[in-house]
Amino acid sequence: MSGARRPGLAAGVAAGLAAVLSLAAAGPAPRARPARHLRAEVDALAEGRACTELLYAGDTAALWERLGDALRELFGEPEKLAAFRLVVGDQLGEEEELLDEEVVDEGALRVYVRRARFAKLERPVRVTFAFSPTGRVEGFRVAPEAVAAPSEHLDYETRTPLRLPFAAGDAWTVFWGGREIEQNYHAAYLDQRFAYDFLMARDGTTHAGEGARNEDYFCFDRPVVAPGAGVVVAAGDGVPDNVPGEMNPRQPLGNHVVIDHGNGEFSFLAHFRRGTVAVEEGQRVEAGAPLGRCGNSGNSSEPHLHYHLQDAPEFQQGGRGLPSFFLDYRADGQPVARGEPVRGQVVEVPESGAETPPGGASEGR
Repeated sequence: MSGARRPGLAAGVAAGLAAVLSLAAAGPAPRARPARHLRAEVDALAEGRACTELLYAGDTAALWERLGDALRELFGEPEKLAAFRLVVGDQLGEEEELLDEEVVDEGALRVYVRRARFAKLERPVRVTFAFSPTGRVEGFRVAPEAVAAPSEHLDYETRTPLRLPFAAGDAWTVFWGGREIEQNYHAAYLDQRFAYDFLMARDGTTHAGEGARNEDYFCFDRPVVAPGAGVVVAAGDGVPDNVPGEMNPRQPLGNHVVIDHGNGEFSFLAHFRRGTVAVEEGQRVEAGAPLGRCGNSGNSSEPHLHYHLQDAPEFQQGGRGLPSFFLDYRADGQPVARGEPVRGQVVEVPESGAETPPGGASEGR
């Protein structure tokens, strides 16, 4: 996300509390995937409870042994995990009441989500551990429940004529998209307030076979095109694609393209397949021009495309997210003249010459 995946896309400690390992600067988001995925016989409920107990007890040495390589690299050394535990205790106090707990699927990960009340904070806190198919902890987070970030752009009208960044005829599912936290966990973050994660699904799954390889995923290697005309101000390639279920928090965007539309709007597209980025910095592109192919690079647990529009060209340097109104697409088979796709919709750009069903196109979110 995911992939489809906190987050911005950075790794770090959010508000002094969160070990961040997912796309929009949040841990793997506690929402169910609309698909089945490869995973080991991991009892994520039992493992999540066990890891939580180790964290609460301050036994960070034992917890360190359960961490995956990427998470160890993020912390750097066991002492920093111990310091994180001290921050949690200092800012939250002790857990006073367990509200609920569940296990959900996030790509190839099994995610334990615990909601509880703590002594020093009125708002409920989520404790989240994400387990890979091998049973390693690939991400965890301790943070107050997210709320949508404030934005002065809620009534903003997109200036750039945007199209969906896919080849005509390709149908993509909106895994994260919308203005509310329930639709889109990106909404908690200022720069990605209106961001999207897109993937492909067929018959309730995002992949063929077991999903152990990137090539098993329907969106992997599908064309990604420019959503609007502009000049490429950043283009990165060479980041390896992750094995499904693993992530790369050190290079959160992975292989990526940033386009300056020349009007204060900048498109960010992330997680391209290594070796497929087809543009370079300074190059002029038109809407629909090939940019590369969908991959699984960066902070991504399975192949998908991340897209967001913001008001600055730098990633995680104070930019503010902007609404993305796309033109002339289909959502769940119905034509939309101008709108914002939302979680769960299947969207596509009609192929040239496709008929418009009776009733014409609509506007909507």
